[in-house]
Amino acid sequence: MSAPLTLNLSQGSLRFTFSAEAAQSLKASLDELMTALKSAAAQGGDTSRRTPQSSVEYRHSGEVFFEVFCNPNIWPSPFAAKVLLTLRDDRIRVTTEAELSQIYDDVIAYLG
Repeated sequence: MSAPLTLNLSQGSLRFTFSAEAAQSLKASLDELMTALKSAAAQGGDTSRRTPQSSVEYRHSGEVFFEVFCNPNIWPSPFAAKVLLTLRDDRIRVTTEAELSQIYDDVIAYLG
């Protein structure tokens, strides 16, 4: 079963049909990203001295294509991190930046 997922942005929101299974998979990717950022933050605030982390990329194709991308190497902590969101179908494409912590909270609320 699919229900609308609303992702709150600094100026507006994105709302699209999303399944609970897809939301669980997205949450797992976001958990991985949060863990990478927390471990990097524990190494110290200087991003140039950290062990490089792999970028996190989540993709879902349903009624619309949805992608979340983040390079954890450029953010000092999970609370400062931003992700790049892309939502598109055959008629429209929206790409925007969003706060990782807000997107994470929105996915948790959707699953709750």
